[in-house]
Amino acid sequence: MFKRILLTSFDTWLSDQQSNSSDDLLIEVTKLQLIPHNLTFLHRLPVDVQLASSQVIENIKSIQPDYIVCCGMAASRAQLSVELTASCGESVLHTDVDLEKLITGAAAIEISHDCGKFVCEGLYYCVLDYLNQSQLSARCIFVHIPVLNGENLSGILADFLLIINNLALSSSY
Repeated sequence: MFKRILLTSFDTWLSDQQSNSSDDLLIEVTKLQLIPHNLTFLHRLPVDVQLASSQVIENIKSIQPDYIVCCGMAASRAQLSVELTASCGESVLHTDVDLEKLITGAAAIEISHDCGKFVCEGLYYCVLDYLNQSQLSARCIFVHIPVLNGENLSGILADFLLIINNLALSSSY
């Protein structure tokens, strides 16, 4: 049985940005139309922790996904990074997903312990906190996406699809 997966991306935040690689990657996934999974896309979240978190939580309430895959741009990184933790002040939350198992078979995905101190970490923390407080069985991961180009797109897309497939076809992570 396929799992319901909510995938999110951010809008741009600088005036000179033409796009956000997190949204660019989700657009590429929607073009494929060969994934038989139950995917819901929440594109171009505002680059504001409170607004983005509210939109994601409303979608979680509405569609009741099994997994939430939040995506954000990481221009300084060269490969996909799956985040283990998010913090807010002294509080640190960990994903319940077994990331080592999740990325088995990937060509180039790293498990990161640095979600950054921007809106990415704020959103991840808020979603993890909401899932914990609400005692929902849904699981959340955050994936940082490097800037996409003609040289890296196919490899990054393949690794991202591996993540989606592993979540969708798993009995549990």
